[in-house]
Parts: sequence; C-alpha cells; structure tokens
Amino acid sequence: MRMVGIGDQDKMARIVVLLIAVIVTVFPVERADADERPEWVAGTPALVADLDSGRVLYSQNPTLPWYPASLTKLMTAYVAMDEARNGRVRMDDMFTVSARAAGEPPSKMGFSPGTQIRLDNALLIIMVRSANDVATTIAEGIAGSVDDFVAIMNFHAARLGMHDTYFTNAHGLPDARKRTTARDMAILARALYREFPEQRDLFGLDSIRYGSSTMRNHNGLIGRYAGTTGMKTGYICSSGFNVVVTAERRGRRLVAIVMGAPSSAERTIRSAALLEHGFSRLGWGGTTLEALPRQGGIAPPDLRPVTCGRNPPSSITLPQAGTERFAFAGGSGSSPLLPQVDLPDRPPANPVRVWTGATPPGAQEPVPAPAAAARAAASVPLPPPRPF
Repeated sequence: MRMVGIGDQDKMARIVVLLIAVIVTVFPVERADADERPEWVAGTPALVADLDSGRVLYSQNPTLPWYPASLTKLMTAYVAMDEARNGRVRMDDMFTVSARAAGEPPSKMGFSPGTQIRLDNALLIIMVRSANDVATTIAEGIAGSVDDFVAIMNFHAARLGMHDTYFTNAHGLPDARKRTTARDMAILARALYREFPEQRDLFGLDSIRYGSSTMRNHNGLIGRYAGTTGMKTGYICSSGFNVVVTAERRGRRLVAIVMGAPSSAERTIRSAALLEHGFSRLGWGGTTLEALPRQGGIAPPDLRPVTCGRNPPSSITLPQAGTERFAFAGGSGSSPLLPQVDLPDRPPANPVRVWTGATPPGAQEPVPAPAAAARAAASVPLPPPRPF
C-alpha cells in the first residue's frame, strides 16, 4: 500500500495535476461531455473492495466526506429489512402515504395522500425509481415519524462502523448536515449483501412496471457489465453523480463506489473500470475497509456551483482529507491505469410489476412469470410469530 501525503500547496498542485492526467486518460466520456469536464473530478472519492473479505483493492479519497444523495435509500432498505427480520413489520404490511410524503420533491411516484402501498412494493419502487415520496412513506410506516426513523438509521450506521456517516432523512434530498464516505457506503453494501442474501435480487432489478408505465433502473451497469448484481445510484446538485454497485464473477464478489462524477455516463464508465480492475487483482494484502482512517471536522464539498450553476467555475477546491490513500491488494503499490471497459447497449426492459393497495388490479390477472420469480427472490421470509 502506498501512502501519498497531502502537504504544502505546491505538492498538492502536483498531485492534482497527476490525478487529472490519469483520470482523463483512463475514464473517457462521451464527446458531448468532454469539453465541459471540470477539473474537480480528479479528487472525488472512488473505491473498489472485496465484499467477502472487506479488502480494499483500489481507493481514492475513500474517507472524504460526501453528500450521499439517494444512496441514503440503501440504509432505508436496510432498516426496513432489519425490522422485518426481527418481526416488527411484515413485507405485506400496508403503509399509507401522508400529506408530507406526497409533498416530497421528485423523483417521486406522485401518489396522493391516503394511497396505500405494501412494504415489499415500496422497497422495489425506491430501489428502481428512487421515489422520495415512497421513501418517506416507508419511514413513517415503520417508525411513526421521519425523525424516529432517521434515529434508527443513524443507530445502524454507528453499529455497522460507518463512523463518518450521518443521515437526516430517508430519501437523500439536500441537507447540509448529512454526510457519508465511500468507505462507509462500502460497509453498508457489505452488510446488505451478507445479512440479507435472500434479498439480493431487490438491488439488481432492471425495471418496474406500475400500471402502463415502465421505469428503468438508473444503474447503468445492470444488464451491461457482466456479473453486475445491483445496488443504488444517487444524484443531487451538491454531490454530483454517485453510485454503489456490486458484481460477481468466478465466485468473487466486489463492490465499487463512485462519488461526484460529472454525468451519469461517466459514473457508469468509472464504476465499470473500478470493477474490472478489482477482478484483475489477486484479492489479498492491502488494507481493509475497517482499517481506513476516520475523518472528523470536515464538511462535504458542495458541487452545486459546478453541476447546476449558471456560470460554473472551471474548478472547485475539495476539502483536505488529510491523506490521499491508494491501496492495491496483491500489487506493487503504484497507481494503475484502470482499464477501459466497452459496454454493450442496454437490453430491453424486463419489468417487475408493482401496485398500490393489497392486491394487483384485476385479481384474476396473473402476475407474469418473470415478475413472480423476481418478487419471490426479493422477499424477506417472514419470521415465526412471537409470543405476546
């Protein structure tokens, strides 16, 4: 493992220039984006780790605080599945959309107050559609209020060792108080993958169908990068384009994290390159997710001026994270040129059906076989009744 300290301004400038050169070479973007590519992407967090061992195969600023955006919904799902595992809720429980939930900004389903939805359908919707109104409905349905649900989220974050993460809502919409890191999101991904193996298909669904509308997953690797098993994307102006993505090949299971990408296309390109690099490594040596240093007292950078400003600056200063860390398990410790991955076009949608109410519209209409199989794989087994 090579440690690159960030010292005086001259040294920092040389490091940034080097990183820009490496990333521009390694991560080509579509031509329409290339001329608008801001320099700040050079220092944004990136990480790939082994899901089973927790070994870090590559990382850049893995503990730099960042806004999670809709990656938050991974913890929303974790809490819901943990509550089901412990018998406090059931996957067929009906939750009611409140006025607060209905008033959440997009992305959303647009459900009216009073609409009822099963928890299993709600989880499918937040993982694929990333609907903020449904995330708030889950929070209120499980805990009675968003604040109480957030307290549960932060309890689990601390218990899992996500030391630099703080949640303030169930959906990830902007709030200056919330934060996470690439390392912490990898820890959460490991927990989801290891604790809920029967739920893994929930995170890898290509699309859902509600009524006559088909909604595609925003994860650009699903159905395109061989072995992709899923997880979640996120975007707000302040964070740029984020993703947590998992993949499995030849018995090896990896998680890749990209934060602050300037476009959804580049987010896809970078995450594919990280996974490709990870699968090419031997998988031993190096550091672990738990051993990466904690950060404290650093606020996440706000990328809004660059991503959504009328006159975006050519660069933005990232907060000093203390140490720029590169970990190469089984390698020489020098910075690799991450591989370029050619991705095929996305295959046709194969949606899983979701609905409001207790049963699908038209009780006599069978759920299509592919959807039924996916739903069975995405259901948490109900625990046995507990004595009163």
